[in-house]
Amino acid sequence: MKSLRSVYKVGHGPSSSHTVGPYNAALLIKERYPDYDRIEVTLYGSLAYTGEGHGTGKAICSVIPDAEILFDTSTSDLPFPNTMQFRIFREGSEPVSVRIFSVGGGSIKVENESSQDDLDVYPHSSFAEMLDECSRDSLTLMEFIMRYEDASLRDYLREIWHAMEACVERGLETEGILPGELHLTRKARLLYTKRCYNESSDVTMSRLIAAYAYAASEENASENIVVTAPTCGSCGVIPALFYYMTHDRGFPEEEIIDALAVAGLIGNVIRTNASISGAECGCQAEIGSACSMAAGGLAYLYGLSNAQIEYAAEIAMEHHLGLTCDPVCGLVQIPCIERNAVAAMRAMSAVNISRFLAETRKISFDDIVATMYQTGKDMDERYRETSHGGLAALYTSRQSS
Repeated sequence: MKSLRSVYKVGHGPSSSHTVGPYNAALLIKERYPDYDRIEVTLYGSLAYTGEGHGTGKAICSVIPDAEILFDTSTSDLPFPNTMQFRIFREGSEPVSVRIFSVGGGSIKVENESSQDDLDVYPHSSFAEMLDECSRDSLTLMEFIMRYEDASLRDYLREIWHAMEACVERGLETEGILPGELHLTRKARLLYTKRCYNESSDVTMSRLIAAYAYAASEENASENIVVTAPTCGSCGVIPALFYYMTHDRGFPEEEIIDALAVAGLIGNVIRTNASISGAECGCQAEIGSACSMAAGGLAYLYGLSNAQIEYAAEIAMEHHLGLTCDPVCGLVQIPCIERNAVAAMRAMSAVNISRFLAETRKISFDDIVATMYQTGKDMDERYRETSHGGLAALYTSRQSS
């Protein structure tokens, strides 16, 4: 299993698979072939279907300004739904073709190549194996993590946390219209400042968490800097909860860093044994994973046991099973922004249930991750980030009628 660094990355929204991954792919190609005459990039699968709305070509051209971007929506039987084909032309030489997959969370994989990112840090393949080691050696999950990661991980996570905080704060301060044909109004500042008469503490908590989730997600929709947690489309869930816990509940930064690490471990298990890509497994792989990570991290922050942490993560994922990825107009706005707020509050509920009922559970976290992956593979392609089904198709048909 890879380092937790593979889970959290800083980059431009609105989609880790559609912008951060292609951006990194373009950097790699430009580094390998600096003396090119012309570069042609063909996007396949989900990148072709929703790449225009997600700004995939813009991300690639920010690195290779004169790249020719082609959208191929007819080729099927791809090795991975988010596939890019770079063709590099140089005078006097045969064109070079490099196929790169955007595998989720901003990570890329060059076909038939291995990389530093492929190196395993953890010798485990399941969460159960990790918990067994923790039980045997009386370790907390954070102690377990630091047994395998190097000492610089905390500094890396501190940078990640500061980027999350900055993203939320920018979103809370910014008003106006989001880019794209939907012309959505930003709502984070309204949620943050508008109070109900005699507002209860529970309503205040829900309103603030929702405001923080909207803030980060609206920054993502505006193609600004966000943190994949584990993706750009789900970038508001963890920041919303953890921002609330430190800025409104007073938890110190060092404890937030630990919670981020535990959340990252859960995300690492998901991406290793299933997927965090909406194009591969639907939104259950993005929002479901983010909710699961947030619930596990929050349970750790509250000082719950390893069994309670596992149960919180399992509950959060179980109740996102089958969630489709159907972005309206191919934009990471409807239903994506609202989903981040709902998932953040659902993570809190999962922790509250796990606190009392962990000893009664029947389903393991590993079982629910395997179920999510199988569900995603069985899901019709229309519901996996193509904007050809679900809410995206219904909205389009109503607009045209």
